[in-house]
Amino acid sequence: MTSSRRLLCLSAVLLLAIAGCSLTDDAVAIPVPTLSAEAAEVCRALHQELPGSVDGQDSRPADPGSDFTAAWGDPAIVLRCGVPRPEKMGDPQAQGVDADGVNWLHEPQENGSQRFTSTYREAYVEITFPAKYAHDITPLAAFAGPVKKTVPSSL
Repeated sequence: MTSSRRLLCLSAVLLLAIAGCSLTDDAVAIPVPTLSAEAAEVCRALHQELPGSVDGQDSRPADPGSDFTAAWGDPAIVLRCGVPRPEKMGDPQAQGVDADGVNWLHEPQENGSQRFTSTYREAYVEITFPAKYAHDITPLAAFAGPVKKTVPSSL
């Protein structure tokens, strides 16, 4: 291979590598839950109904891409569907909130973020708000309609 051809190949590889990195720079790293086939079906249906924006924050890609995770804004509001039942749900002192007919377990996190996990549903949906939402749960209402439509009640 001639040096000019080698340089051209190297340039093409470098360009592809840069393009590939820039496509995923906006992605939010979200651990994908391991779930049953039944929960996976419910979570796929939920994913189809999720809003394009939450509290004025546009959706953004998750890394890895999955029908069980989603993100909006920067810092990201993160959704994971099909998570295990939180231990805190067994605590009679646990805090709960209702957002437009969907009940959520509220778990403040040490870093100031707020985690909410749906209750009384066939699959657990977890939403984590960054610290900037520490005193504002109104964005939780954006998820009520999609959850009620796609995640059956377990009561």
